[in-house]
Amino acid sequence: MDVAAERNQLRVGRLLKAHGLKGALKLELYTDNPERRFVPGAEFTLQVPEASTWHGKTVTVREYRVMNGNSVVFLDGVEDRTAAESLVRAILWVDQDDEPEDDAWYDHQLVGLDVVRDDAVIGRLLRVEHLPAQDLLIVKTGDREVMLPFVQAFVPSVDPTAGRIVITPPTGLFEELPADDQTTASGGDASAASE
Repeated sequence: MDVAAERNQLRVGRLLKAHGLKGALKLELYTDNPERRFVPGAEFTLQVPEASTWHGKTVTVREYRVMNGNSVVFLDGVEDRTAAESLVRAILWVDQDDEPEDDAWYDHQLVGLDVVRDDAVIGRLLRVEHLPAQDLLIVKTGDREVMLPFVQAFVPSVDPTAGRIVITPPTGLFEELPADDQTTASGGDASAASE
């Protein structure tokens, strides 16, 4: 599952590592249709640290291939391994288009939706945080904010039209934790057990 960092963009990949000597980069895909997204001439906005020489720039696809089961991309202006290594861990964003991805939403479609667990509303989606490994849903529940990985196992259903996100979080994530009762599993006093 994926959501856009901005209203008009969708995250479609992350550059993992340099591949070979001619500027190729292995690509982690966040798209269901890489052959459509990574056509020659496709342009991507880069998400890189501000200190990177690539900050604020875009890249254009020269060629996309699958090599030994790995997605590999060649980008204009990236002609050797050194240039490719300067892009490692960059996230690629594409402008919104008329053909949405399966199981992909823009932030503005999700923020404010009810968060439902076991047919009961337990909170409201406050925001989405985009991390390299996965997105996190930040859910406001009572006076707390809870972070939930935006993965199929914990978020089986998203329905912006119905105004709800159905979740199946791990036990204990949304429950209030009891105060430390200072007892051990055997029922004795914790301070006595350590003496």
